[in-house]
Formats: sequence, structure tokens, C-alpha cells
Amino acid sequence: MSMTNEHDALAGPAMLDGDARDYFALLKPRVMSLVVFTAFVGMLLAPGEIHPLLGFIAVLCIAVGAGASGALNMWYDADIDVLMGRTAKRPVPAGKVSAENTLAFGLFLSVFSVVVLGLTVNWLSAGLLAFTIFFYAVIYTMWLKRSTPHNIVIGGAAGAFPPIIGWACVTNSISIESIVLFSIIFLWTPAHFWALALFKCADYGRAGVPMLPNVSGERATKHQIVLYAVLTAISGVVPSLMGFAGVVYGVVAAVLGAAFIWYSVKTWQMLDGDEKMIPAKKLFGYSLVYLFGIFTALAVDGLVAKFFGVVA
Repeated sequence: MSMTNEHDALAGPAMLDGDARDYFALLKPRVMSLVVFTAFVGMLLAPGEIHPLLGFIAVLCIAVGAGASGALNMWYDADIDVLMGRTAKRPVPAGKVSAENTLAFGLFLSVFSVVVLGLTVNWLSAGLLAFTIFFYAVIYTMWLKRSTPHNIVIGGAAGAFPPIIGWACVTNSISIESIVLFSIIFLWTPAHFWALALFKCADYGRAGVPMLPNVSGERATKHQIVLYAVLTAISGVVPSLMGFAGVVYGVVAAVLGAAFIWYSVKTWQMLDGDEKMIPAKKLFGYSLVYLFGIFTALAVDGLVAKFFGVVA
């Protein structure tokens, strides 16, 4: 049976087409909001100006492209989503939207977002958006996720591209500064998702997804979490060291990074086989706070620089 037929079989003959809320859920709105925010910060920090209307269109296209990636991910992963408690209520495995409609929806939004961004802003940013969608939907979802325990390390690049896209929307170029913003998210992703994988290990095991805790065990995963937390904390202060963010930002980033390392060490100290996994859950929660805090501090720093002509 082909993958498409497997997904359609999951839907069942009485599958409904879903309502607006179901289609919105296909876009992974929580992930989309983070993508939009980091892309906006990339636009804000980029040298030069962009017309407010074009800036709005750019952010909208990036949001739609991120949503398209989420829909394509849900289409392909319907067979494993139904096996995991965290994802079983998504629209496709829950029988609210058919796999066929999800695929069509994701493809339409992908083309729409890329073409509109290219025609209105520039084709470099549109090409980067197209590559990001392809990387997440094909390289990560269809290949890496089911084939290697390092899936999230390589696949994390997809979630790290938005600041580069935002930067390119303003400058029509890629710079070392935008790559630094990329690296913060790229290095943050493994510790964030492996913390989740520790307390959702059974779910991934049932679905046959080779996450690091399932393949290499808890202890090896904890070592890797601490390593990536340290690398993330270092990358977080680089904008200040390079001079495209100020000293105040650097202090904030250092404090946030130190807390990230502290939570990762607490997770490393957690006993193997701990059923409650409280430290891992706290690390997962804090990792979201960290990334939001870092990019909020960058946004404030960028706003101060643009409106007052000084770097905080």
C-alpha cells in the first residue's frame, strides 16, 4: 500500500472535510507564531528599511509558508501521529480533515506563499522560504525523522531559517549576522526537543521514531542536552560580542543562557528511569522561555537602535 493510500485509509470513508478551526490547526499555530516572531526580529535587525506594507506581506507569507510546512508534516505523519498521545488529536489522525485535503491545502499554501513573497518583496527571500518548506516537509519529515536519531539536529535547520528569511526580505542578501541568528535557533533545537523526547520516550517508541533516548538511552541523551545547552548559551551572547546588539542585550542573553545550562544540568542529574521526569519537563518549558526571551531582547535592542540611533 502506498503512503498516500495509508493516510487515506486512516481517514476512513466517512471522513469529514473539517471546519475553519481544523484547517487552522493544520498550520501548527504555536510553531507558526514562533517562526513569525523570529523572522520579524530578523527584519528588524537588518540594516536598511522595508516599506511597512511590504513588511506586512513578508511576515504574512512567512507565516503561511510555515503553516504549509505544518500541514504537509501532518499529512505525511498521520500514520505515526495516531499512535502518540501528543499528536493523536491532530486533525488528520482524529478524522476531522482527510489526508487528501491536507496535502492539497499544504501544497497550495506553499506555492502561494513563495510566489507572493517573490513577486512583492524579492526572490532571494522567496527562494529561502521555498527551501525551508522543502527541507522541513521532505528532508526532515519524509527522511530524517524516521531514519536517524540525529533527526532533530539536522532537521532543526528548518526552524532556524526564518531570521535569515526576514533579514533577506530587507537587504536581499544573507550576512554573517543573520547566520548568527540562525545558529542560535539551530543549536537550541536539540536540547529543546530531546527534553521532550525524554518524557515522551514511550510515545516515540510506539510510533517507531528513532529519537535519541530510544536509540542511545537516557544517559547519552542527557550528555547531549548539556552540550547543546552550553553551545546555545554561547551563541546567544555572540550578537553582543559582534556589535550588532548592545551590552544590555549581552547581559540578558548571558543570564538566560546560564539558566538554560542550569536546567540542563538538573536534567543530567535526573536519575535514569525517573518516571515523573520533572527536570526534563522544566527544561522543555524553560527552553521556550529562553528562545522567546533572547529574541525579545534582540527586538528591543533593534528598536532602540532604529528609533534612538544607539545600541543598548
